[in-house]
Amino acid sequence: MTKETNTTLQSILDAKKDDFNSKAPEDIKTIYNAGLKAVEESGVVKKAKHVGEQAPDFKLKNALNKDVSLSEYLKKGPVVLTWYRGGWCPYCNLTLQRLQQELTHFKAEGANLLALTPELPDNSINTTEKNELKFEVLSDIGNEVGKTYGIIYKLTDDVAKHYQKSFDLHGFNGNKSDELPLAATYVINQNGKITYEFLEVDYRKRAEPADIITALKALK
Repeated sequence: MTKETNTTLQSILDAKKDDFNSKAPEDIKTIYNAGLKAVEESGVVKKAKHVGEQAPDFKLKNALNKDVSLSEYLKKGPVVLTWYRGGWCPYCNLTLQRLQQELTHFKAEGANLLALTPELPDNSINTTEKNELKFEVLSDIGNEVGKTYGIIYKLTDDVAKHYQKSFDLHGFNGNKSDELPLAATYVINQNGKITYEFLEVDYRKRAEPADIITALKALK
């Protein structure tokens, strides 16, 4: 790891979580914990695509309104495919910033990084610019692609109400579905096969870049 990335991503996310837990009202923490338990009990992780399965192809618009497809990127090399909940999520922003720092390492293994979000394009552009991202950020409106990967879940009513009141989730996503993707990351080889998975119901946990790089090296 380089000097600027000599700490793990998870340690950074854990520090953010500790800060939240030290300041957040007890009722909010209770709502969030119940929300995480509901996601776990939904069985969404089991339903998701797993290592050894074929990755569903897709075509989505990027921040410049250009079509981007998984199959076209796979012609160039393996793909690191990751989801983030939205620019409103501090854990997502920390993760995106770290992925940008690690981008040269992914590219050194011949891979490209594609990040999917249920945010509307205008909001994904804001996220891209804010975090100075140099990889594709694709708007998966209505979580249509996420559903083909089996990683979409519905928020509990309490969490949905809190999100709507706090930052207008419906406005960010352009719908009232109250559905979000798991903190999911896949490595997909050039045959379109999933060779690495990170599936986690807790959005405060994300795939460690070092593990992604190890998975990419294993393709050679």
